[in-house]
Amino acid sequence: MTATIAERPDPDWTGAIDRARTYAPFLSRALDRRPDLGELLGAGRLDEALALAHAAGEGTEDVGIALRRERLALSLVIALADLAGAMPLLEVTGRLSAFADRALDAAIKAAILRRVPDAVPTGFTGIALGKHGAGELNYSSDIDPILLFDPLALPRRERDDPAEAAQMVARRVVELLSTITGEGYVFRVDLRLRPQSEVTPLALSFDAAITHYESSALAWERAAFIRARAAAGDIARGQAFLDTIRPFVWRRSLDFGAIAEIGRLTIRIRDHYAGGQRVGPGYDLKRGRGGIREVEFFAQTHQLIHGGRNPALRLRGVRASLDALAQAGIIAADDAQVLGTSYDRLRTLEHRLQMVADQQTHSLPLDPIALDGVARLDGLPDGATLVNELAAISDVVGSRFDTLIAAWAPRGAVAAEPVPLVRDLDALGFADPEALAARIEGWNNGRYRALRSEAARIAFARIRHPLLKALAAAPDPDRALLRWEQLLDHLPSAINIFRLLEARPGLFDVVMRILAHAPTLADELARRADLLDALIDNTAFDLPGSVATIAARIARTEKGDDYQCLLDAVRRRVGEIRFALGVQLIEHIHDPLAIAAALSRVAEAAIEVLGAAAEAEFAATHGHVPNSRLVILGLGRLGGGALTHASDLDLVFLFTGDFADESDGPRPLGGTLYYTRLSQRVVAALSAPTAAGALYEVDTRLRPSGTQGPIAVSFESFERYQREEAWTWEHMALCRARPLFGTAQDRADLARIVQSVLCMPRDPEKLRADVLKMRGDMARHKPPKGPLDVKLARGGLVDCEFIVHYLQLRERIAIDPDLGEAIAMLAEAGHVEAALGDAYALLARLLVVVRLVAPDGAYPPPASRAIVARACDQADWDSLLAAIATARETIAAAWRETFAEDLETS
Repeated sequence: MTATIAERPDPDWTGAIDRARTYAPFLSRALDRRPDLGELLGAGRLDEALALAHAAGEGTEDVGIALRRERLALSLVIALADLAGAMPLLEVTGRLSAFADRALDAAIKAAILRRVPDAVPTGFTGIALGKHGAGELNYSSDIDPILLFDPLALPRRERDDPAEAAQMVARRVVELLSTITGEGYVFRVDLRLRPQSEVTPLALSFDAAITHYESSALAWERAAFIRARAAAGDIARGQAFLDTIRPFVWRRSLDFGAIAEIGRLTIRIRDHYAGGQRVGPGYDLKRGRGGIREVEFFAQTHQLIHGGRNPALRLRGVRASLDALAQAGIIAADDAQVLGTSYDRLRTLEHRLQMVADQQTHSLPLDPIALDGVARLDGLPDGATLVNELAAISDVVGSRFDTLIAAWAPRGAVAAEPVPLVRDLDALGFADPEALAARIEGWNNGRYRALRSEAARIAFARIRHPLLKALAAAPDPDRALLRWEQLLDHLPSAINIFRLLEARPGLFDVVMRILAHAPTLADELARRADLLDALIDNTAFDLPGSVATIAARIARTEKGDDYQCLLDAVRRRVGEIRFALGVQLIEHIHDPLAIAAALSRVAEAAIEVLGAAAEAEFAATHGHVPNSRLVILGLGRLGGGALTHASDLDLVFLFTGDFADESDGPRPLGGTLYYTRLSQRVVAALSAPTAAGALYEVDTRLRPSGTQGPIAVSFESFERYQREEAWTWEHMALCRARPLFGTAQDRADLARIVQSVLCMPRDPEKLRADVLKMRGDMARHKPPKGPLDVKLARGGLVDCEFIVHYLQLRERIAIDPDLGEAIAMLAEAGHVEAALGDAYALLARLLVVVRLVAPDGAYPPPASRAIVARACDQADWDSLLAAIATARETIAAAWRETFAEDLETS
């Protein structure tokens, strides 16, 4: 904002002053009134000119006169700096906005002190909206504040009613700023953006405004508040007001009714200002097709849709918002660049129009001579060149806005005479349309809470035909219909999901496949219909990134949120990511093994975020144990980095340092008790249901001495137990151990302990006997649940794991928690055939998908079998069954080779 001359590019001051005198009568008159400023700028002394302009009102007691003089001087300096290329657009708009803040603040203070001269001017706030709120004010713009007051804090005379006193202040503010005098004016003030402006007073109490925005505000008001800012007067109370109504603006769950209203508004703007209009004389840079407002609406619509879930998008500036949307992967980087560059150029040309006569105009002149003048003021040769440039901008902006309208504008009202339901069902090919029609019409009889309101029934009527069409196209329409009814039965309200499906017809197919094929996901959706919100992002079908990236995503909290809010937020966001991964699995977008790895990273991120939060919450009461830290070890599928949607978390809690030390907090605890309670706190953070639902089941039975031992042990105790007391099965479990939480050094130290234990010399015969006994006991006590239980079935994943862990412990090699990697290393060393790796991969893929499609281990319905086969890279169901049989025979052969005994796989 305050860069020195040396930091700016070489400005053309002479050319700027000449063009201003020739083509901008307002600037020419300003130069006549302030030749001193012209002389400074002509000499390239911009910083001195700015200082002199800011001081233009000094020595004048009348606030209105002082502000008008500063405004004229500042307008002249900023305009000439802009024309000379010495001040970039954001500095121009930023300086204009900063002056608007000062002017509004000065007017509020003057208005209060006029009534109560000795008072502290407090309790009255100006909330800036629009370009003023964004810090992007036009060169010759009005301002659109909302004036709010606190009746208990606003200074007033003893007999004044607080509301009447506030109106007197508001009228005086408008008069001070907008009345045209011999000195000009400061700003035109437009108060029509206040709540229900046609019936409300000029200034509203904070409480009245909060009630309006929490209960009866319109969709366009949400869009307006994207750029709201406490700009003048009592800033602290203004910011508190904005914090209070933040949930109104940034809704966590998408309101597709509001989004549809924004869509209707965009169409009305396009139709009113740009229907059939070609770029040429009279073209409106602000409202025309491909103009300023379309760039703003493009950014704001995406912000409204996604900003409730992603605080990084809650920005006021258009360019910054576009960049943030691109960074989040919501819009293409190329779109952000093109729209941003176009927006800057449109705003610059808008300023040229307004410099001519200090009028708030946005339209190109109709007169050719005047149009040439605007072009030449900008440095272009003529009006034709300007029109050609705008035509190109209008094309690139307008085409992108067309895409936005196509995506989010409503698809039209329900037909006045809808097709009779029976005829619709018959045309769609349903077997018994009359019976099904009676069933569907029964949905509206009050059976389902979600359809009891008139608004819900209207919203459902708008999607009835697409829903029936999607049901008819489902592989198993009866199953899909049944689950749709189950979804309705569980939903307290369905208006939002109906509107989502109206706004995103492509989601119908996805929803139907979930309902038809994935009971686990269908149950989740019934509990949380807002899970579909996550699927509208461009990134919804991308795998989540690294553990650190996921942790940053799920740990976002709002200002003032506490520990409980974090627990809820993590549960919601983890649920969204896991649901999206399940959809990716059903849609065959990624390899099930990649989905399993992603589910593991999500769990690790949850452990990282909630472990750290639980530690901080616990330390607030009990402090820290000096030179000691918590470390968490993951085992089982989590340790191996391959979770399914049904996996629990096998965790072991350890700590460094001396167990005899005591913590240093207000309520100190001994080391062992400290980590016992802290570990329990972490388990609760990961597993206790909250208002946002459940997260994970946590299993701590793999700790030393099992359920008989303490939940947390020191490194020293852990290593001694593993070396001296642990059973063979415990060392087998340790083969998939991986440190997940703690400092990098502590995790490395723990990994070394695990490695040293697993590489201890062993008696091969005793090891073999132990492994075979354990597997026999497991087979007797935990038989497979069904024909697709490839985990417990003989020749399945458990047998594969036993082979690998036995060889790892016997040979003291291939110590890798990733079973696929371990098998590859064992194969390279000649201990197993390479085909074992292929068999493991097939069954591992199958396990991941059947946990969603057939969680009971039974064969899925015929219509779902193609999904399972495709996920396992098989052509059809029969091919999959044959591949499963081959994989199990391969594992049985490896078992026979390893243990010298046969394995029955039938």
